[in-house]
Amino acid sequence: MSRQSSSHQRSETDKGTTERAPTEGPTPESPPEVEAEPEATPDLPAQRQDDTGEPDAVPDQEVSSVHDTPAAPKGWRATYPAVARAVAWAATGLSLALVFIALLLPTQLSLVEPRAFMRIPVEGVFGATLLLMLPSMARRVVAVLAGVALGALTILNLLDIGFNEFLGRGFNVVLDWILLDDAQSYVKDALGGTAATAAVIGVVVLAVAVLVLMGLAVLRISNVMARNSAVATRTTLVLGTVWVMCAALGVQVAGAPFASRSTTALVQDRAERVRKTLKDEREFAKVAAVDTYGDTPGDQLLTGLRGKDMMFTFIESYGRSAIEDPAIAPGVDKTLKNATKRLSKAGFASKSGWLTSATYGGSSWLGHSTFLTGLWIDNQNRYRTVTAGDHMSITRAFQRTGAWRTVGIMPGVTKGWPEGKFYGLDHVYDSRDLGYKGPKFSWSTMPDQYALKAFEHLEHGKKRDKPLMSEIILTSSHQPWAPIPKTIPWSQVGDGSVYKAIQKAGKNPADVFTDSTKVKAEYGKSIQYSVNSLIDYVLKYGNKNTVLVFLGDHQPLSRVSGNNASRDVPVAIVAHDKAVLDRISHWGWEDGLMPGAKAPVWKMSSFRDRFLDAYGPNPGGGTAPSSPSASPKASAKASAKR
Repeated sequence: MSRQSSSHQRSETDKGTTERAPTEGPTPESPPEVEAEPEATPDLPAQRQDDTGEPDAVPDQEVSSVHDTPAAPKGWRATYPAVARAVAWAATGLSLALVFIALLLPTQLSLVEPRAFMRIPVEGVFGATLLLMLPSMARRVVAVLAGVALGALTILNLLDIGFNEFLGRGFNVVLDWILLDDAQSYVKDALGGTAATAAVIGVVVLAVAVLVLMGLAVLRISNVMARNSAVATRTTLVLGTVWVMCAALGVQVAGAPFASRSTTALVQDRAERVRKTLKDEREFAKVAAVDTYGDTPGDQLLTGLRGKDMMFTFIESYGRSAIEDPAIAPGVDKTLKNATKRLSKAGFASKSGWLTSATYGGSSWLGHSTFLTGLWIDNQNRYRTVTAGDHMSITRAFQRTGAWRTVGIMPGVTKGWPEGKFYGLDHVYDSRDLGYKGPKFSWSTMPDQYALKAFEHLEHGKKRDKPLMSEIILTSSHQPWAPIPKTIPWSQVGDGSVYKAIQKAGKNPADVFTDSTKVKAEYGKSIQYSVNSLIDYVLKYGNKNTVLVFLGDHQPLSRVSGNNASRDVPVAIVAHDKAVLDRISHWGWEDGLMPGAKAPVWKMSSFRDRFLDAYGPNPGGGTAPSSPSASPKASAKASAKR
């Protein structure tokens, strides 16, 4: 049999036939059969890759078996090649977008707009260059680590946005983690336990998702670049050249440099803030240890107020915006003017000015401590440092004299408050001690009018052998400013049960807080309520020996006070005895409860020394009374501060 006929026979057999090829004439004897060489199997076409790094689907006819057996399924990419290609492009595009946004994300909500992302981030160019230079395994490891780092930076940027929106400053990575717990408590008080739990879960899920997705995004980009190294190299070179030229020429887009290095600047800024925070901790401890009045004997303190019932009252979020913002001021100004007239008619006089608070939008305790201690306390570390020491506060000065009983009315305190000892308060009444049986008003545990009535019942209205010095924190004007209590006759306050109907009829906090117009209107109403409650109390329960000092602790958040608002808050002193106000005539404060635009503006930390000086044995004659242990150097420093 010839090789040709043998091959033909195998071909026919492969087709499933049993016929032999026809022959003509006698067939010569065939040589011994030699085993035929197997036919070469056609090579399958190699899988192709598009420029997203994903393999193209191979057509079925290209992978069919030479034996005509059905091809094995190749997955959904082979079944839906167009969809696979679209998904690959989308995944790569989304990865680029995530990285691009993370590199250019501003830290203030007002700056998050399209033009903020119309720039070239140098960090992206540098990162692409590094990834192109690395071998495969090292490239993957670096890509994942870089992605996780970029995710962590994005989380910090989001925290910055939140802190700038609510507190008017960026997030401090050393000190501010404790405030996240306060934020959760605030959400729980304002919107309920379910909302708070959902918020916590949402934040945790978001944080994990940002870290994971950013790591995967950078890894995908690095893989695509590796599979298309020529194109990636050219693109990176072009972008780098454009960045250098734009940086050299100072090219700007919408007022911002087109050649961006914002991520590098943010990292440097955070590192610098950490360094300053650690340095500040050491330096502030030294400052707090020096106290101009620290060794002043009690009999030389507050001699000008002996026999007076003193009330130091903080009104939550009562800031300059309440008096000057056109959307808020009309109602608040009318309330202050009417209150001034009512006080005057009852024989009281008042003077007012401005103080610049150490905090903004929140962290009220920083404002309280700054006002009372005479130290600038603008972060949690400073607060912990001063309250752990023995620096004298105004309230402790009253206690040191031995001439007053000192108490605190703290409706916003729901747990133990060891700081009461530092402030020199003989007794502290927190929310659990005031006997309130009514509903909460969002964050506020009770209406201001009730807190003042409880103060009257528990302390002020009782017979005593000493006058009373009280520190009172009013909370009804705390965000979210809904629902707001209503003023009712004092005789109807009772145990607070009467407020159930008032709270139920109030507005939904979520509806108010998310509406920029409503939130201003309701904020103004809350300030009016707090001021009216306080002045009504003085007119009803005050006497000829009553002296009231009241002020705001800080401005409301930027949604109400506006971007770049000052940190000024109003402060006023009310007294029936003319001699009390005569002692501060040199301060330059204006008459009435509403300070004007030209009224003096002091740092809040300067009030303590001015107050102790004005009401000491030699008003206006020096920073502190003479004392055997007073340091001339310390007195000179205090005078320089003033």
